Amino acid sequence: MINAAIQAFHDLFTPPFRSVALRTLFFTIALLALLIAGLEWSFGHFVALPDWIESTIQWLGGLVLVVASMFLIPAVSSLIAGLYLDDIALTVEETHYPQDAPGHEMPVAESVWLAVRFFFVVIGVNILILFLLLVPGINLIAFYLGNGYLLGREFFEMVAMRYMPAKDAKALRQQNGVYVVLCGMIIAAFASVPILNLATPLFATAFMVHAYKRLERKRLAAAPA
Repeated sequence: MINAAIQAFHDLFTPPFRSVALRTLFFTIALLALLIAGLEWSFGHFVALPDWIESTIQWLGGLVLVVASMFLIPAVSSLIAGLYLDDIALTVEETHYPQDAPGHEMPVAESVWLAVRFFFVVIGVNILILFLLLVPGINLIAFYLGNGYLLGREFFEMVAMRYMPAKDAKALRQQNGVYVVLCGMIIAAFASVPILNLATPLFATAFMVHAYKRLERKRLAAAPA
C-alpha cells in the first residue's frame, strides 16, 4: 500500500502524466473556484451577519479558503476523476504495466453519472463532518474515517470496473475492505494538504490503479495452478 502511494506520488512529476495532469488541475481549480464562489454568494444573500463578523470573515478569507478547500476537495476530486479516470488509468497502465492487457474504458454516461452521484454523497458527508468540527476529539477522526471510506470505495471501484463488471468490482472491494479504507485514508490525507490537494484526482486514480494491480497479482499468485 505504501509503495503504491509512493509510486503514485512520483508519477505526478513524470513527463507521461504532464498532459493529463494539466487538464485535471485546470478543471479541479475551476470547479473548486465556482463552488467556493457559489457558497460565498449563498452565504451573503441568505445569512445575515453583524458587520463585525463579516469584517472578520473578510480578514480571515485566506484561512476560510483553506478550510473550505479541505472539505470540498474530496467531492471535487471524485467528480473530476470520473471525467478523466480512463485517461489517467491508461497512462499508468502504459507506463508501469505495458505487459498487461489495458482496462476497458467506461461509457461516458456511466462514468459521469457515477461521478455526479458520488459528488453529492461526499458533499453531504463533509457537511456533517464540518459540524463535527465543533466536537473535540472526533473531528479529525471523522474527517479521515468518513472520507477514507468514501474515497477508497469510489476510486477503487471506478478503477476496478475497467477490468471487471461492476458487481465483481464491488465484491473485490468488500473482500479487501480494510485495505481499501486505508488506501482511502491516504487519499484523504493527501486531499487535506493545501495546494498539493489540487492534484488529488490524479494521485488518487494512479494510486488505486497500482493498488488494484497489486491485489490482482496477489489473487493470481494464490489461485490454484
